[in-house]
Amino acid sequence: MKDIATEELRMEDIEANRFLKSRGLKFPNDSRYLSRRHKVLLRKNGYEEKESVAALKVINSEDTVIELGAGLGYMSSLIAAKCQPRAIHSFEANPALIPYIHAVHRVNGIETVTVTNALLGARKAKAREFYVRGDFLASSLEDNLGDAHGGVVRVAEVPVLNVNTVLKEIRPTVMMCDIEGAEVELFAHADLSCLRAAVVELHPQWVGQAGVQAVFDAMAKSGLTYFPRSSNGKVVLFKRDW
Repeated sequence: MKDIATEELRMEDIEANRFLKSRGLKFPNDSRYLSRRHKVLLRKNGYEEKESVAALKVINSEDTVIELGAGLGYMSSLIAAKCQPRAIHSFEANPALIPYIHAVHRVNGIETVTVTNALLGARKAKAREFYVRGDFLASSLEDNLGDAHGGVVRVAEVPVLNVNTVLKEIRPTVMMCDIEGAEVELFAHADLSCLRAAVVELHPQWVGQAGVQAVFDAMAKSGLTYFPRSSNGKVVLFKRDW
């Protein structure tokens, strides 16, 4: 019995070293993608906590979800596992994150998410330069961080898709959006009338009062209204006909 118990403990140790667990999901323990802070938040179920609460309340099995800013693949995995919508279409600009997102989906047995390495914009364009840094999560469209965050490793060419063409093709009913302030310009050109709900992380520290107001105006124009009950700080839920 002692040998069996020892073997089980060893297997648990191996599992703990290979993966972090959060909200019943597995995340490869890869320090190239996960900082110490990210690891702590994942273990405590605190990673993307506000977005998670809002998403789990609003998304159901009848929905088709579009996610702008896939990050580590956390939200798409959580939504797929817990809400089981018809489909999830995730768009991520950072090409360095795509392998990790696919790995997260694979280890959790998730097959309903389509991941696209692209930006959405007012019109289709060949590509935009994207600065991939040593700290993958600090990568961005702007080369304005100097040598911070590991410096620029490479400059990638990321395709730009027309946001309204994508919306017409997918016909999503719910949007998850965390694109570091780019939502202001994007929403100004997007027809969001197909949505019944949108969970948006605002970035007032970058877009200011005018930017925040522009997001609310764009949502109102599409018939979506601020829903305070499931909003929390910078994470805002907009709903139709509530």
